[in-house]
Amino acid sequence: MSAPSIIVVGSSNTDMIIRLDRIPRPGETILGGEFVTAAGGKGANQAVGAARAGGKVTFIARVGSDMFGAQAIAGFQNDGIDVDHIMRDPDAPSGVALIFVAKDGENSIAVAGGANNRLSPEDVSNAKAVFKGASAVIMQLETPLETVQAAAEIAAAAGVRVILNPAPAQPLPDNLLRHVSILTPNETEAELLTGVKVCDPDTASQAADKLLARGAQTVILTLGAQGAFVANAEIRKLVPGFKVKPVDTTAAGDVFNGALVVALGEGRDLIESARFANAAAALSVTRMGAQPSVPTRREIDEFLSRHA
Repeated sequence: MSAPSIIVVGSSNTDMIIRLDRIPRPGETILGGEFVTAAGGKGANQAVGAARAGGKVTFIARVGSDMFGAQAIAGFQNDGIDVDHIMRDPDAPSGVALIFVAKDGENSIAVAGGANNRLSPEDVSNAKAVFKGASAVIMQLETPLETVQAAAEIAAAAGVRVILNPAPAQPLPDNLLRHVSILTPNETEAELLTGVKVCDPDTASQAADKLLARGAQTVILTLGAQGAFVANAEIRKLVPGFKVKPVDTTAAGDVFNGALVVALGEGRDLIESARFANAAAALSVTRMGAQPSVPTRREIDEFLSRHA
């Protein structure tokens, strides 16, 4: 089977992480943390997630003309990602995220978008040729909404499946949702988009109904350790998660999306694809960092074989 061709349009950041017993309250200083840096950014995490899960990935992004940008591109190349459509911005720095991680795995994140904020519809249009023959395009919301909209329209016109991970949470126009094949919010994002507080399969189904009514073809709500709730005109099903001991949940949603798109591109159905993505996400939360936590295809397959 040939690797599915996947396009990721989105952000690239360098994550600066401090691991602490707990996340500081406003105005509070906590000493004794452990500091590490790691490659991150939701778009980049999803690109790496898809590549390591077995996809042939092209990443459309913008980084600064600085050492962080150079390091990011080198990392993508090491993962076999096509970097021909990553622009080096001469006027804006590469994106940076400052992350606190508590000992229970929860995190708090602040992002300075830098060059990510300058990824333009024109940048995507210039890469239009790579959309032909792709199995899917994945996007998030760490780049301008007009760029996400442009990419969705180009993909839809080319007959390419559009996966939108609506994170960080923000309101979305119906004109965008009508181009979305699969929308993948978490509980917080689903509540912002629908007004429904999601805490279990019943409330997940209520939120999904609202999103489907606005135009999304399928909704997959990620519910953390509970798993993923898949909903469309024919399906309402919770795909259970896997029980693991969390260390850092920073990139779990991104890993889920990257693995999901690979599984779909290989011809698996929605339920089987969501289970594959749950396995990848479960592995990722057992490790520190965003991209350093992304599992390989072999690791995902071995994990699933142990949990058959």
